[in-house]
Amino acid sequence: MLNDIYNKRIIELAGNIPRLGRLPAPDASATAHSKLCGSTVKVDLRMDGPVVTDFGHDVKACALGQASSSIMARHVVGSTASELRELRETVRKMLKENGSPPQGKWADIALLEPVRDYKARHASTMLTFDAVVDAIGQIEAKAKQPASAQG
Repeated sequence: MLNDIYNKRIIELAGNIPRLGRLPAPDASATAHSKLCGSTVKVDLRMDGPVVTDFGHDVKACALGQASSSIMARHVVGSTASELRELRETVRKMLKENGSPPQGKWADIALLEPVRDYKARHASTMLTFDAVVDAIGQIEAKAKQPASAQG
């Protein structure tokens, strides 16, 4: 039932999202949008090499998109690009392939496991993960450009 995915802890996470707001000078920004439900998450990242040093986001999403964004905001600073790419893949597999939820500091994502039974909710749940990985890709692409090409 839908009550399984909109449990008390999901509602608490959705109602208490850290790091709301945009960063004044991000290294990259990315937006992820779900056409199905209209949810949108915009993220701003600052990185020092492969490590996230600052994060801000604007979350206009359903409770599931808000909850996943809340979990991301709690743990993203200090995480590495490879860790965050792996996290996105783990969450995707959890939702679409009956995979196990992540462990360690990302263990709260297990709260989103019941979403796997509601395909229409997968996109909104994945928004923050997709946007963060997009922003990381932009930062890495800029770092590979010769200095003269960086505006």
